[in-house]
Amino acid sequence: MTKSAAALAEEREDRYRAPALDKGLDILELLSEQAGGLTRGEIVKAMGRSPGEIYRMLERLVVRDYVSRSAEGDRYALTMKLFVLAHRHPPVRRLVARAMPLMDGFAREIGQSCHLVAPDAARGIVVAQASCPGNWEFGIRVGTHLDLLSTGSGLVLLAFQDPHAREELLVRWEGTDKANQLLASEPLLTACKMQGHRVGKSQQLVGVEDLTVPVLSPDGFAIAALTCPFLERIDSAAPSASLALASLKALGEKLSLS
Repeated sequence: MTKSAAALAEEREDRYRAPALDKGLDILELLSEQAGGLTRGEIVKAMGRSPGEIYRMLERLVVRDYVSRSAEGDRYALTMKLFVLAHRHPPVRRLVARAMPLMDGFAREIGQSCHLVAPDAARGIVVAQASCPGNWEFGIRVGTHLDLLSTGSGLVLLAFQDPHAREELLVRWEGTDKANQLLASEPLLTACKMQGHRVGKSQQLVGVEDLTVPVLSPDGFAIAALTCPFLERIDSAAPSASLALASLKALGEKLSLS
C-alpha cells in the first residue's frame, strides 16, 4: 500500500530528528514572538519541558549570543545575531560591490575619504572604505566595529532603525548606561531622521566633521550608513562641506533600495 505524502514526511522527520537542536530552535521561535522577552519559568511552561533541559539550552544560547539575559538575570530575549546572520554575507557583498565604484568616485570628486557602515548586533561594522587620491586623508579600516551612540554612522543607523530592531536593542541594553543614553538621544535621532542626514563634530578626533547619510531599505529603514569624515583644507580650493554633503546624499540615494 502506497504511503501518503503526510506519512512520508512524518517518517523523514522521525528519521532525522535531533532533539537538542529542536529544543534550541523551539526556544528561538518562542522568543521571536516576545518583544519584552520571557523568564525561564515562562519558557519552561510554554514549552512543557523540564527546567533542567531548558536551563542548559538557554545557557548555551546565551554563550553563543543568540539570546541575551537581562541585567537582573531573570529574563531572556533574542539578540540581533539571527538578524545579522540572515543579512550578513551575500547582501553585504552585493551592497559593497555596488557601492565601491560610487564611493571611489565620491572620493575623487570631493577629495575626501568615505566609509560604509552596516549594523552588526549592538554595534556598527565598517564594510567598505574609499580613499581620496590626495596626500592627506582620514580613513578607517574595514572590519572596524563602531559604537552606535558615539559615532555619526551609529547615530544615523539608530535614527533610521527598524522598530523591531530598536526593541531588541533596548532589551539587549536593559539595565545598562547604554539604554539610558539611547533614550536620552531620542530628540537628536528624531531631528536626524527629519533632516535625512547628520552633520556633527567627531567624538573621537578634533577637527573632523562627520557627514553621514543613510542607505535605506524599501520600507525606509537603514541597511547601512555612509560617512565622510570631512577635513577642511586651507591649502587648496577644495569642495566645501555643504557640497560634500550634497554629493554624499546623492550617493546614499543611489545605493538605497527602492
